[in-house]
Amino acid sequence: TESTRFASVKRIVEQDLGRPISEVFRSFEEEPLASASVAQVHRAVLKTGEEVAVKVQKPGVDQVLQADLGFLYIAARTLEFLSPELARTSLVDIVAEIRTSMLSELDFNQELRNLETFRNFLDKNGLQSKAAAPRPFPEASSKKVLTMELFKGVPLIDLEGIRGYSKNPEATLINALNVWALSVRGCEIFHADVHAGNLLVLEDGRVGFIDFGIVGSVPPAIWSAVEGVTIAFVANDPQGMAQNLIAMGATGKVDEAALAKDIASVLARIAGLETEVVLRGTGDGRVRAQVALDDEQVTELLLEVVRVTDQNGLKLPREFALLVKQALYFDRYNKLLAPDLDPLRDARVNLGTSIAGSGSIASSDVIDV
Repeated sequence: TESTRFASVKRIVEQDLGRPISEVFRSFEEEPLASASVAQVHRAVLKTGEEVAVKVQKPGVDQVLQADLGFLYIAARTLEFLSPELARTSLVDIVAEIRTSMLSELDFNQELRNLETFRNFLDKNGLQSKAAAPRPFPEASSKKVLTMELFKGVPLIDLEGIRGYSKNPEATLINALNVWALSVRGCEIFHADVHAGNLLVLEDGRVGFIDFGIVGSVPPAIWSAVEGVTIAFVANDPQGMAQNLIAMGATGKVDEAALAKDIASVLARIAGLETEVVLRGTGDGRVRAQVALDDEQVTELLLEVVRVTDQNGLKLPREFALLVKQALYFDRYNKLLAPDLDPLRDARVNLGTSIAGSGSIASSDVIDV
């Protein structure tokens, strides 16, 4: 995504923090480390000496998003009114989820609270040696500016880069999966956007979770069905998935056999996805192998799952869409980094079922890398 000029970035930072940029930061790099549709990230050093990443919201993005997403939501509600048959589908719920998620991304104060919540979860359960989330700096943050610890590492799909930081990439993947799954059950929030850019292997071998703009939480009422769907998905069991999906979102009589047949076709598509290794040049003239992970392909599969459930008479809770998308990402990471790993039968993998009501986690849920 095209980046915003530094003059605009500097103006936003100073206006939102209420101070000149030189009073907050010892240095602030003009070229962004990364740029997306909502914000861009700059490397900086605080006056107190900490090296940080500063996420700055792009100018005018809030007005554009609110107008566009408001129109999209109204259009979906209108379609539902004109066609009552749509009322039993998840169309409006999906649009509402997109709208809620994207608008929540505009408030960096909320993302800061999300970071603190996830970091507390890691600390409470003794997981800091296996996973990390950036430390936020509230005194240098605001609604449109988020200053946090700068993580140094490589994306989870950088095959060669991972080997430089982890002796056992498979174990690193298992730790990422275990920590995320445990957070779904044992934390107030779970990371709901675990694409490759948001999962890093840090220089010390830990898994780094970044960008907590989109998070989710699972209502207790549907937890049992969610667990059942997860286990059935990993086991490639369409019948089991159908039974648990019906328990989660049936709005009337559902043909379980027909639903299972449709789910089987979706699982076949997922199993048939090909892994592509891409060779990319680095700045020092070396060539590095990375795995191509198509975000659009993952989204397309998610929409296919929603379509199958809709046409079979199910109206699923919006949180389920978030979970399915993350499950699809981890399924791809499994195939890329540990193709021989069976998450359902490997004793090292814990899909979140060991968390008791107290939120305690067994030490065996994470492994050395």
